[in-house]
Amino acid sequence: MVGRWRDGTGTLHVVGGADGADGAEEDREGAEGSAGRAAGLSAGRAAGIPLTIAASYRARARGLLGRNGLTGALLLTPASGVHTFRMRFAIDVAYLDRRLTVVDVHTLRPGRLGRPRLRSRHVLEAEAGALERWGVRRGVRVVIAPGPSTPPPPSVR
Repeated sequence: MVGRWRDGTGTLHVVGGADGADGAEEDREGAEGSAGRAAGLSAGRAAGIPLTIAASYRARARGLLGRNGLTGALLLTPASGVHTFRMRFAIDVAYLDRRLTVVDVHTLRPGRLGRPRLRSRHVLEAEAGALERWGVRRGVRVVIAPGPSTPPPPSVR
């Protein structure tokens, strides 16, 4: 298993579909070695997309609010649904299951509420049109290579 996610950065790689044509080996291994496999991916099969990971309540609540755009993608974890109230731009939303397989993909305009997906454990957000360019669609598997985490805030006692 991936373990607990932390706020920070990383790289998103699109590795293949659920049919096994592109990612049969990754599907057999499961999510256990996803970070280690990211380094061994061939350049022709997956693109390295800059990723921001929002795992804490505060980071998930903030999300993309107040931003005019997004370079790369934002991973909300754990999450099963999103909204675009008070957002300034349309976004693509990919719902991921616990094995980081895409369950569903939608584009949401500002001021909309996305339906929660029951099997979803993570939500990937990007500017509208980006997920299609990257090849993220239903049934595709993604790999996340975590980067440096932001240190936890100092505790107040």
